[in-house]
Order: sequence, then C-alpha cells, then structure tokens
Amino acid sequence: MSTEKVRNYLQQFGKDDKVQEFEVSSATVELAAQALGVEPARIAKSISLKDENGCILIVAAGDGKIDNSAFKRHFGLKAKMLVPEETEELTGYRVGGICPFDNPDGAKVYLDESLRRFTTVYPACGTSNSAIELTCEELLECSRALGWVDVCKGWREQPSEG
Repeated sequence: MSTEKVRNYLQQFGKDDKVQEFEVSSATVELAAQALGVEPARIAKSISLKDENGCILIVAAGDGKIDNSAFKRHFGLKAKMLVPEETEELTGYRVGGICPFDNPDGAKVYLDESLRRFTTVYPACGTSNSAIELTCEELLECSRALGWVDVCKGWREQPSEG
C-alpha cells in the first residue's frame, strides 16, 4: 500500500496536499516524532486489535497504551493485537504504516480520548515514512471514526502541550 492511496482518499476532504513523506522511517512513535520534530505523545498511533468480524483500530496518542479492562468494558471482548500476517488484510496497511484512512470493510475506527489534549496530531499515511498533521476534528472526519472512546492508560500523568 502506498501513501498515494491515502493521498487520493484524503483528496475528498481537501487534505491530500498536507500529507508529508520523509527520507527516514516514521514506523514507530519515537521515529515519527523525530522525523516531525514533535513530542512523541502527539503521534496518533493506530493500534490494530481483533474483533469477531475484522478489526478495531484505536487511534491513540503516542504515550497511550491499551487499558485491557477499559477495552473489555467498552467493546465486550479481550484486547488482542493483530499478528503482522493478518494486519495488511484487515487494516489495508502494513505494520509501520497502519492508519485510519480508507480501511477495508470490517475495520472499525475509534479515536481515543488521549488525543483530545492536543491542538493537532500526526497519524501515519499508509507507509512507514509518512504522516499528516490534523486537528482532532479533522481526524474524526477524515477517518470516519465511529466515535470517541476512553480505552487507553498511561497518558493522563503526562504533561501536554501543542
């Protein structure tokens, strides 16, 4: 999958020209933060988890981790990460470039509350060397997320800015 696929998808929202590609990897939160020159928490990582009919993508701040009990309370199932072999089929993207844009049917996108403390965040754009800067409102619209959830831990103790 390519950044071009995401760029084409984002064109309908007038955001295709905001996609950034890097000469270096942005496959992890730390690498993406370095490539963009921002704090790691502002990286909007897409956590891919199994469900009965496909997958759930939780887009969370870079410093958030899935809270298993909160996830189970909200979704009624245990949080189980996709294995790399099933990731591309279920999310539309390879590990390192998973993003909440133009996903296949069966991929349900939710945004975690951990993102709301930032003016803008940076999700990947389909490859391990791409990102886009979006407000939380723009991310909600462009990802066609099903809503906001509070299923991550570890971020509330962190200072925020931006």
